[in-house]
Amino acid sequence: MTDSARDYCSSVSIVVPVYNSEGSLTELVRQLDSVLRPLCDRFEVILVNDGSRDRSWDVVQQLAQEYEWVRGFNLLRNYGQHNALLCGIRFAKNDIVVTMDDDLQHPPEEVPKLLARLAEGYDVVYGTPQKQQHGLWRDLASALTKIALRSVMRVDVARSASAFRAFRTQLRDAFASYQSPFVSIDVLLTWGTTRFSAVPVRHEARGVGDSNYSFRKLATHALDMITGFSTAPLQLASVVGFLFTLFGFVVLAYVLGRYAVEGGSVPGFAFLASIIAIFSGAQLFALGIIGEYLARMHLRTMERPVYIVQSTTETSKHSQNSEKSGQEGA
Repeated sequence: MTDSARDYCSSVSIVVPVYNSEGSLTELVRQLDSVLRPLCDRFEVILVNDGSRDRSWDVVQQLAQEYEWVRGFNLLRNYGQHNALLCGIRFAKNDIVVTMDDDLQHPPEEVPKLLARLAEGYDVVYGTPQKQQHGLWRDLASALTKIALRSVMRVDVARSASAFRAFRTQLRDAFASYQSPFVSIDVLLTWGTTRFSAVPVRHEARGVGDSNYSFRKLATHALDMITGFSTAPLQLASVVGFLFTLFGFVVLAYVLGRYAVEGGSVPGFAFLASIIAIFSGAQLFALGIIGEYLARMHLRTMERPVYIVQSTTETSKHSQNSEKSGQEGA
């Protein structure tokens, strides 16, 4: 633990999206207890159950009864990691929010490193793994996601972005009214600040269960970021259209030049068919990008909820406190 982290850390909210992690939650909370208790004056752990299919919510409820600083929120269905994070961030009560995974790959002992760097004047700090513990395809998908993230965030630290992050809670005011079902916490944070940083942290191998992120899911998330928070694909379509327009003029010049020199047209059906196919492909590519944006505009007009909280541990704690007060009064 660093002195700067201890001096700065008056209150921290740990937000953890939970999905099929009944085997790791108890150990995670235990480790967070040993790290946060000597580190912060006030702290809480917010566990957001994102439609788990196992007993994760039962474990969350048990932990909330055992630790008064554990708060649980049970979503109506699986909305996705970033949607669950947004839910927890909006319910956070303390000055600093730290987000981390539920599988113990983000060691709680590394939290003080993030807080110490935050104390240097940054608003967002990422914990970048010193060594990744994933396979080839997962690493490839992560690289693709970071490329997309960098194009959207427009900050160099995007290449070091991870789910292990610390930021000032006041940044959530920048996206308080955000209601789109497509959520990227990293992009939303850029709406409130440009002071980003990163520190190398230890990254543990997953001890329980399998990763919930496949190559397809990460690639889809990258596409959601690019089309949901950037106009780069539309600009790309414009560039492709411009290049093919130039190509069309070159072909026209070639046809007219051949006619002027040789006195005949360019022979061959294959040549004509190839030109038509190329231009048709470019048009369909541009229409596909435009259609993707129209689809997202349509989904936003439907006002689909970002998440719906089905139940919380707050009610049960309130009931227990009421019962205790009643018994004491009797």
